[in-house]
Amino acid sequence: MRLCRIVHESLEGPRYAVLVDTAVIPLSADYNFGKIEMMTGHAGLALDEVKLIAPVAPSKIVCVGRNYREHAAELGNKMPDEPLLFLKAPSAVIAAEDRIELPAASEQVEHEGELGVVIGRTARNVTQNEDALDYVFGYTCVNDVTARDLQRKDVQFTRGKSFDTFCPVGPWIETDIDPANTSVITRVNGEEKQNGNTRDMAFGVAFLIRYISAIMTLYPGDLIATGTPAGVSRMKHGDVVEVEVGGVGILRNQVYDPRHINS
Repeated sequence: MRLCRIVHESLEGPRYAVLVDTAVIPLSADYNFGKIEMMTGHAGLALDEVKLIAPVAPSKIVCVGRNYREHAAELGNKMPDEPLLFLKAPSAVIAAEDRIELPAASEQVEHEGELGVVIGRTARNVTQNEDALDYVFGYTCVNDVTARDLQRKDVQFTRGKSFDTFCPVGPWIETDIDPANTSVITRVNGEEKQNGNTRDMAFGVAFLIRYISAIMTLYPGDLIATGTPAGVSRMKHGDVVEVEVGGVGILRNQVYDPRHINS
């Protein structure tokens, strides 16, 4: 099943909807990743009639650094013994087709294509006796945009990861993929830059849910960005960046630099 989040003149505010082929069927206004309840009295809409917005509005975005060995190596870092976690500001979230804006504070903004995990029910202290994947609603594409020069300068990751527009997510959530064996590909202007598979992650999705939930409670709609494969590269004004997660779809965004326009 694919779940998207839409805006349309016939609806009051943003609404979750089930995507079936090229049609969207709106859900009840208070839907929050529970039982699917279709909106009563609505026949559905064509996909090209609605605006897709980011499929999550998370209370927090928990990111995993250096979760692919080759990516850690390309940045000159050794692999951590435990998941390296950091938080990305929820205000950084944008949708597919929204613009990634390059901040004046950075001269080296890079893409990081990732598998995103959308939490479906409250998870706290998930034990080894539980199936951690039962807490997952589904999966999406994430571009963990990073101001690499600021990340190196600051040592910690908050500023370099959290500028507005630095977390494209979408275009929708897919509930039926194998998170332990799916491709993660990033292209810039059609040229492949990253090509990895989640089977190469040091820490898998189930492990991450148990580890993170022992630190902080995960709520429905929260997002885990699971790390990026090797091949990150600098983005510039006008670039079109695509993150494709196997079985999910393609997250596409164009890069915009206000300095370029004003020069």
